[in-house]
Amino acid sequence: MSGENDLIKLYSQRILALAADIPHTERLNAPDATARRRAPLCGSTVTVDAVMDGDRLSDLGLDVKACALGQAAAAVVGAAAIGCTRAQIEEARDALKAMLKSDGPTPPAPFDGLEVLRPARDYKNRHASIMLSLEALSEAMQQAEQAQTA
Repeated sequence: MSGENDLIKLYSQRILALAADIPHTERLNAPDATARRRAPLCGSTVTVDAVMDGDRLSDLGLDVKACALGQAAAAVVGAAAIGCTRAQIEEARDALKAMLKSDGPTPPAPFDGLEVLRPARDYKNRHASIMLSLEALSEAMQQAEQAQTA
């Protein structure tokens, strides 16, 4: 019974509220790049369209087919990512991974809202879904930067 109570705590009201309110859920007509990531264990997928202005993200579109935890992560990322550089996205991605794997510090602002997902560190089978939005966004931004210099 304890495991069931822990799972109920994991899906807190805040996580469920975030999952229900993901920003930028329209795909973009003319993105600079698109990346899709999939979590093999659960089948969650996130597709990110990115538009860059120099080295900063100026617009994004998210297509999120994930569990509530993956959706909550996408909501935080979607709300915080515009205006960020790829280095900031990668710093947030690496910090989120460390937070989940080894109880590392909360990702830096503007991604500190990912702290809400700290209870998921005990559920390793959920980590891949939580990581999808930052991984796909980083990949899309890298593709866009490479296209700009080609």
